Amino acid sequence: MKKLTTLLIILGLLFGNLSTLTAPSFADTFDQVLQRWTKSRKIVDEDGANLEVRATYYSAEFIEALVQKEAKDNLWTQQEADDYKYKFLSSLKLDELIPIQIEFINNGPTMFLGPFDIMVKLRIAGKTYKPVDYDRRFNFKFQGKKEGLVFFPRFDEKTGKDLLKGVKNVSIEFVPAISPILEGRNISFIWDIARDDPQALYKGAAANKLETDRLLKRLEKLRKDKAEEEAKLKAINDEISTIQNRLDELARQ
Repeated sequence: MKKLTTLLIILGLLFGNLSTLTAPSFADTFDQVLQRWTKSRKIVDEDGANLEVRATYYSAEFIEALVQKEAKDNLWTQQEADDYKYKFLSSLKLDELIPIQIEFINNGPTMFLGPFDIMVKLRIAGKTYKPVDYDRRFNFKFQGKKEGLVFFPRFDEKTGKDLLKGVKNVSIEFVPAISPILEGRNISFIWDIARDDPQALYKGAAANKLETDRLLKRLEKLRKDKAEEEAKLKAINDEISTIQNRLDELARQ
């Protein structure tokens, strides 16, 4: 949870600094990427109360643009940029999860979203999936602005299948209960992800460090599995020895 909180603080600073970009051509490029992957909708009731909901899908294109923007803004060396990318990708856990940034701007009745994992779902190939993790601040009532990351599963829990393999689009859906302003209406956003390729992010020094981390985790798991299997084998051998000793005793009687 500490890692998630730290990531949210970093992302808040990133999005808060979009208006301070100093290179127009790069700013235009990043803004275009941001626009492609951010969806929004604003609902206004007859009394003027309103709610705006925004969602940004963390595609490979968006993540790479965000990393490059930070590197350019901070005049980082290649090593510094690689280190930042490594930490950023590690926090997002793209090899396990699908991260989406959600923002509410509530100028209306107080919103009560807890538990938040029943308020939002991701639809993939006709099936819906609940968040496996999210910013716990969404569970508390609020007015005004609130934003944070929500993580959905990337793999099927039973089969281990990649849920996004061969999928052309995904959509996020919010239940009407998030606010009385909706008056029973749903809010949903859809993204075309046919050309999204998360593997494109895993290149260079950052990719090597991430692969090293992945292999070390795998090695640790295999060693644990090996120890468990060896313990089981020892128990079986001990039982075989006990049975054989008893058989020998019976044979001598």
